[in-house]
Amino acid sequence: MGIISTFGTVITLVLALPVAMLGTLFLIQGQTMSGIAMIAVAVLMFAVKTYVTTPDDLPAMAAERTVGTIAKDPDDEGDQN
Repeated sequence: MGIISTFGTVITLVLALPVAMLGTLFLIQGQTMSGIAMIAVAVLMFAVKTYVTTPDDLPAMAAERTVGTIAKDPDDEGDQN
């Protein structure tokens, strides 16, 4: 996982966690259907970001490949003794 995808995951969590907390609050207050719905929305937000490739993800994927090609780890190059 590259730094760009990690940053995207963090942003998704920042948006999904308040929704999940609202769902938990609804469950505590006895509003079962609303609570379950909010928690399901939060899970779907995270699942879509994690498992579905959207057109917005393509530039980030290309940038990660470019950075990975240009800046290789010294371990990947082998021993130069």
